[in-house]
Amino acid sequence: MSLELQVHNPSGLHARPAAAFVRAACTFQSDIRVANVTTGSDPVTAKSIIGVLGLGVQRGHRIRLVVVGTDEGPAADTLRALVEAGLGESEAVLGETEAGPREADPS
Repeated sequence: MSLELQVHNPSGLHARPAAAFVRAACTFQSDIRVANVTTGSDPVTAKSIIGVLGLGVQRGHRIRLVVVGTDEGPAADTLRALVEAGLGESEAVLGETEAGPREADPS
């Protein structure tokens, strides 16, 4: 099973979002490979944080998942939902991170 997804969260597959992606991939028995279609990278195992971070996936990049195994359907569905939901980064957290912490009103 193969699918392409666009990464929408501001930090792409870096640090915390990559860790969430890898944790989810590790819960399945299927072989899961991910490649950065935008940069033309070779596929790496989705169960390796070093491999996923090495893809350099940024916001707006497209990734290709190839899932093969007995639980490939649920694995693909779970990873698709995770990417489409922003890899665990909420809008509130993103806004605060990008703008920096809010200062208290002095009045």
